[in-house]
Amino acid sequence: MRVSLSQRERAGVREKSHPARPACPLANCRSIILSVGLGLVVSLSSAFTSFADTNAPGLVARKAATPILENTLTKTNDGWMIDLPVALRLAGAQNLDVQIARERLREAEAQRDAAIYNFFPWVTPGLGYRRHDGRIQDIVGTVFDASKQQLTPGATIEARLDLGDTWFKALAAKQLAKAADHAVAAQQQDTVSAAALGYFDLVKARAMGDVAVEATRVAGAYAEQLQQGVELGLIFKGDALRARGQAERNKLALQQAREQQRIAAARLAQLLRLDPTVNLIPADSELLPLALIATNAALDTLVAQALGARPELKQGAALTAAAARQHDATTVGPLFPTLGAQAFAGALGGGRNNDLETFGGSANMALTLGWRFGPGGIFDSARERSADSRLRATALANDKLKDDIIRQVVEAHTRVHSLRAQLATLKRALGTAEEGFRLTRERKERGIGVVMENIFAEQDLTRARSDYVAAVAEFNKAQQTLLRAIGGGQN
Repeated sequence: MRVSLSQRERAGVREKSHPARPACPLANCRSIILSVGLGLVVSLSSAFTSFADTNAPGLVARKAATPILENTLTKTNDGWMIDLPVALRLAGAQNLDVQIARERLREAEAQRDAAIYNFFPWVTPGLGYRRHDGRIQDIVGTVFDASKQQLTPGATIEARLDLGDTWFKALAAKQLAKAADHAVAAQQQDTVSAAALGYFDLVKARAMGDVAVEATRVAGAYAEQLQQGVELGLIFKGDALRARGQAERNKLALQQAREQQRIAAARLAQLLRLDPTVNLIPADSELLPLALIATNAALDTLVAQALGARPELKQGAALTAAAARQHDATTVGPLFPTLGAQAFAGALGGGRNNDLETFGGSANMALTLGWRFGPGGIFDSARERSADSRLRATALANDKLKDDIIRQVVEAHTRVHSLRAQLATLKRALGTAEEGFRLTRERKERGIGVVMENIFAEQDLTRARSDYVAAVAEFNKAQQTLLRAIGGGQN
């Protein structure tokens, strides 16, 4: 500001010193140009900002997710209602991991096609020009001066085919494409299973919230009753404080349950490739044990089903077959000859000095057949040992995967049966807690109950309800895990 003031003051001094000097006619033009330029800059900045905001990844994702929400989910006051079938359908179609696996499948299919294209020759159309001036030597050894030029327009068809290597690599590329296809199926099953587990976590969090709401209501009402008794001088204040403390602990449990429900909703939305800010509400208002799989099936039957259905094992078998074909390309491939062919069809013209008028048709053809010995061919022992190691490593990885799948089936089967037994125990415990709470309330209404007895009864009931809800959720998740383990996790 000081600089601009001093400039204006100097300008005023100059005007006073030269009153007769006419004003520059370009001054107004410069100000107009400056104003227009500033306006253009502001407009371009606003347009660029608007374009950047419109094309921001988060905004694009939200716009893409909006039709999905409107077409598949139901809008409520608290958020978007979602059920298990919709979650599974969205997981199979929207998940990024599934889309990445599909792109890898397309890449493997393109590589398979590229391996097949190696059987075909390539065509090189072009134009060749050659000129010589000065000393040259003829075929008998005489050296002399010459000036000549040559022009060869035409097309060359050329092919070089390593029969064994090309054939076995094409077979290997075909197996790799199959492996990528099975990888897509495995990723779809993983994603669908993860969506089911995420939905069960969401329902569990909501059920835990309902338990906490009821516990908070009961404890709060009891604390209010005791507070009224304290004010009337009928109740010991310490008992009222104990009841108030229990009510506050129940409020804390309610806040934590709502936190877990919101986190579960955000994680499920991310898995389904929805906007994580969208609040998903489970359509199931009550958490019940589901029958996702026959829990009375024998373990041996489930293991056999997993070994025959898991796409990971099919992928491993395809990878092993591809490694075997690559091994053949290294060991057997060099025994096949290498075929070379070249053909030229066009014209040839030229002559001494600058003569180019002697054009005429010209054609050449050459065929070669040979074998390669040494590095990259026959007797390349290092290359053969490397191929042997790759083949054995792939086979061992497939065996390891088989053992891992069997372990997954055994663990999931054991957990399902254990949780089923736990549910029966917890259901009896819940009935006992409910009966104890009912009897305690009757004693309280008759005026013969003890404050701590009421608090303990409410705590036992809340704990029994929470344990049962958690066990039901884990039982459903264990069934989904077993379903995925035997290769049936896809919707």
